[in-house]
Amino acid sequence: MIFGIGCDIIEIDRIANTDKRFLEKHFTENERELFLKKKNASESIAANFAVKEAFSKALGTGVRGFSLNEIEVLRDELGKPYINVIGKAKEITENNGIKNIFVSLSHSKELAIGYVVLEKE
Repeated sequence: MIFGIGCDIIEIDRIANTDKRFLEKHFTENERELFLKKKNASESIAANFAVKEAFSKALGTGVRGFSLNEIEVLRDELGKPYINVIGKAKEITENNGIKNIFVSLSHSKELAIGYVVLEKE
C-alpha cells in the first residue's frame, strides 16, 4: 500500500552557488564522494537535494524531526538511484511501517527533479 508520494523541483543555479558548508550540512560523506566522482556536477547535487525534499513530502511532515543528511541518495552499479535512511529519519520510516522507498530523479540544463514513493505493508 502506498504511504506517500513526494515530488520536488529545484533550479540548478541555486545549487551551483552554494559552498562547502551547504554540502557538509545536507549531504552524507558517501553522497559527497559520489559528487566528487561526478566532478561536483551541480545537476547531480541539485537532483539529490530535490529527492531529499521529495522524501520529506512523501512522509507528509516536511523536514521535521530529522535532518536532510539523514536521507542518503546514492546510485547502484547501474546508476539507479536509491535512498538509505539513517538516524531519526530511519526511526520515522520504521515507526510508520515503511518497507520500500522508490525514487526517481532527473534534470535538464536548468532544473532538477526528485520523485519519491513510500510503500508500507
